[in-house]
Amino acid sequence: MPHSAPIRLEDDYVVLEPLAPEHAPGLEAAAADGELWHLWFTSAPAPGQAATYIQAALDGQARGVMLPFAVREKSTGEIAGTTRFYDIVADPARAAIGYTWYARRWQKSHLNTACKRLLLQHAFESLGCVAVEFHTDSRNQDSQRAIERLGAVREGVLRLHKRRPDGTLRDTVCYSILDREWPDVSKWLTLRLARLASM
Repeated sequence: MPHSAPIRLEDDYVVLEPLAPEHAPGLEAAAADGELWHLWFTSAPAPGQAATYIQAALDGQARGVMLPFAVREKSTGEIAGTTRFYDIVADPARAAIGYTWYARRWQKSHLNTACKRLLLQHAFESLGCVAVEFHTDSRNQDSQRAIERLGAVREGVLRLHKRRPDGTLRDTVCYSILDREWPDVSKWLTLRLARLASM
């Protein structure tokens, strides 16, 4: 199966639906919770821009380098945000997880752990990835701590690597999880998710 083929991923907590134009209103509402487009570290679309945001993700999917999802929180049925695989490479099979953002009410909840567990499981157990990467702005300490809590290993820093939404250049901190590390990471995420969901 091509790595960028749309697929629905689901567990007891969250549904990752293949991103589609009809998700635009839900993403607009999620981004409005916290006015996320004002945050320097997020890619959340500004009002009226969700359709363009979705189309850019689908263009990446058509090129075989992205696999984007809408994130639906299962207990409420709400579209809580979005995430995707990107920088997909077929040989050796690997991908990055990112472009992730959630409505403010779902930040620091069980949602991110549930999403990452589903994505990592799909990458390692279905797609046969040898590695999954995470990239974040060197100034985004919260993101770095969240990635480290997943069990990812810090690889290094790419200096002046990408432009931020405001046009400034950022240093990118790179992390990865290898296929041989996935069994232990999976156990850890399952325990962490059970604890977060009970809070």
